[in-house]
Amino acid sequence: MAIASLNKFTVPLKTNQSNPSQGLLMPKLKYRFRAFFENFGVGVGEKLEMTKQVESISRPNLNMNPFTIDVYNSKVNLVGKPSWETVNVVLRDDASGSVAKIVGEQVQKQFDFMEQSSAASGIDYKFLLKFEVLDGASGNAATVLETWELYGALLSQVNYGEMAYTESAPAQITLTVMYDNAIQTGYNGAKEGVGFASLAARNIRGSVTNFST
Repeated sequence: MAIASLNKFTVPLKTNQSNPSQGLLMPKLKYRFRAFFENFGVGVGEKLEMTKQVESISRPNLNMNPFTIDVYNSKVNLVGKPSWETVNVVLRDDASGSVAKIVGEQVQKQFDFMEQSSAASGIDYKFLLKFEVLDGASGNAATVLETWELYGALLSQVNYGEMAYTESAPAQITLTVMYDNAIQTGYNGAKEGVGFASLAARNIRGSVTNFST
């Protein structure tokens, strides 16, 4: 059958490799996603007004912060303290002001500009940002292909954008989100706290001072 030719739309593999006739894998599509904001602004729970108005969101970038130890004639590279880089969330600013109001509430939680007063501790203003990559189905039939949960999140920057007579486009609010930790879970919403990759046991060879491979 002619359809059998579709398995050639990929990188050719050797016959002794697994699945040598496997075709191209379906990619995740950038426009199939949804984002949730928990404990954002005033009150608890999810702010669905925010979910409806998200225009784009960036996935986390991880920096392993490696460092180098100089030894005699060579160098040894080691992993340092990992850090997560900020993510950007672009929101459409609705005419009713719902999104701007909720963003303003979160900003006020982090710092009260009227009274020039800050929060007593991080727990008073930190929130959970969660977003899911979907398979394209609608309603409850949608399957979650990937989930990111950003814990200990806070707003490091809020950009209310600009207005312009020359543009026919929605007004936007861009949030730069800083967070303490990010957990990636896999297909169809794996259990919370279960990492995307298989768990790898720590392997200590010899004494704790021996870091050779």
